[in-house]
Amino acid sequence: MNQSMDRKTFLSYLGTGAAALAAASAGLGTLEGKASAASPTADHLFGFKTNKVSGYFDPIQPSKEDNLIIPRNFKYDVVAAFDDVINQAGEKFGQGADYNAYFPINGSSTRGLLVTNHEYTNIFLLGPIVDGKMTPDQIQKDLYYQGMSVIEVYRDEKGTWKMDTSSKYSRRINGFTKFDITGPAKGSPALYNATAAQGTFANCSGGVTLWNTVLSCEENYADTAATAKLPDTHYGWVVEIDPFEHSFRKKHTALGRFNHENTAMGMTADGRVVVYMGDDKKDACIYKFISKGKYNKARGRANSALLEDGTLYVANLKSGRWVPVTIGEVTRVLSNDNFKNPYGVSAKKEDLQKKFKSQADVVAFCHEAALLVGGTPTDRPEDIEISPFDNTVFICHTNNDTHGNIHGHITRIFESGNDLGALEFDFEIFAAGGRQSGFSSPDNLAFDSNGNLWVVTDISTSSHNKGVYKTFMNNGLFVIPTNGPGKGAAMQFASAPIDSELTGPYFTPDEQTLFLSVQHPGEMTTDLNNPTSTWPHRPGDKKARCGVVAISGFKLG
Repeated sequence: MNQSMDRKTFLSYLGTGAAALAAASAGLGTLEGKASAASPTADHLFGFKTNKVSGYFDPIQPSKEDNLIIPRNFKYDVVAAFDDVINQAGEKFGQGADYNAYFPINGSSTRGLLVTNHEYTNIFLLGPIVDGKMTPDQIQKDLYYQGMSVIEVYRDEKGTWKMDTSSKYSRRINGFTKFDITGPAKGSPALYNATAAQGTFANCSGGVTLWNTVLSCEENYADTAATAKLPDTHYGWVVEIDPFEHSFRKKHTALGRFNHENTAMGMTADGRVVVYMGDDKKDACIYKFISKGKYNKARGRANSALLEDGTLYVANLKSGRWVPVTIGEVTRVLSNDNFKNPYGVSAKKEDLQKKFKSQADVVAFCHEAALLVGGTPTDRPEDIEISPFDNTVFICHTNNDTHGNIHGHITRIFESGNDLGALEFDFEIFAAGGRQSGFSSPDNLAFDSNGNLWVVTDISTSSHNKGVYKTFMNNGLFVIPTNGPGKGAAMQFASAPIDSELTGPYFTPDEQTLFLSVQHPGEMTTDLNNPTSTWPHRPGDKKARCGVVAISGFKLG
């Protein structure tokens, strides 16, 4: 590796050398063979098995422009935007585009299914909301345009990515779609005895399973549920769909109910499934779920049952231990004569004892239960990813101004024995946001085949270009090498349009295309005649439209 590498130039390296270097940098010794020598992981990582490089780019500078700016020699195509028709039935692409996952059709990197989450709606759909109360029509639109879209995308002979609206797979999944409930809370009083739920919404990030389905995370669900008069405990779960099968829809209660950001799936050394998750709010915790049963590749989608039975754990960062979030542990804590309310829990002991009677109660009110058993409150744990090279776990702590963590940081967890099933761990601060690093408020993550971490940022729209956020300008996409002389140094790859954030980075298997969402451009608009943004700048269109772009121009080695 060139020891004099200019940090403003992104340099990729081929094959096993990168894997070995990444492992060595973590103190884990040298991995044998390809990157896939590490235990399997599922998220954002179709590409790493190819051992192809992701190319060179000249980092861009921060920008205030109302455009998606990317390095020279790269281009982007808007594949789908808010309100575009996605299929022959006339269904519309949702609003608040967030997480993306690409599923090849017949192994193709140029034709596949793209699954996109839709997190929330805004003025460009609903218009003004009078006196803070939605009309019945606005409530219907709010439920319809959240959720998920499944579309078929392809790259044509000219190299342009497009949507195929004739696809038999294209469909919407939203606030009206029925989901089966699984796990300990199914049919329980905590869920009003329900075995099925109406709809999914507030879908933030997500993950791909080892059996090729999508896990989507319900995050800030409370307002939508209340406005639509839907049962609150039916939302805040991890949901699972199969992009290729319309009828497969589940809500997995064993994974806990909270403000889910994403999932990162891997395997323990003995073959059980592990799912890492973050609770995206201030003073919330980091979780992992370990299945009781073992993964069997031959069972295919039937492995989904592994997410119905297992143990949910929460991280105690002070002791470096994963603590069970179980009714047994909660009962033990509350039975202690010297019980004192932990930080973040205000209810009286006797009220807590009445509240937590079963595992269904524990998962339904997971945030409170996790704090009771010793979970460490952290600074908005958002996206979590498992490195495909060394099994270390990367967590975006976006920020927490209550405690002075203005710019956030990325935490890296080292599981004991390099086993994702371990119950002890150590950790480091891999990168800290701020002027010294050039980025603020890290949010979503993705790895490329050389272990470089692709990071999008989420500076609150109301803070853009103000105060200590001025130097960062609009939100962006950054590349951070995880090894070598440039380790931890962020290089900016993209700058977002006005009022927006970039979300859901996801590579095709050949790493020649990066899908990326542009979320909530023009969010600060109060007068539809004077929008703050009109991205993607369609002729004659005065609406800002969130959407998904396909970025191409990557050079392969």
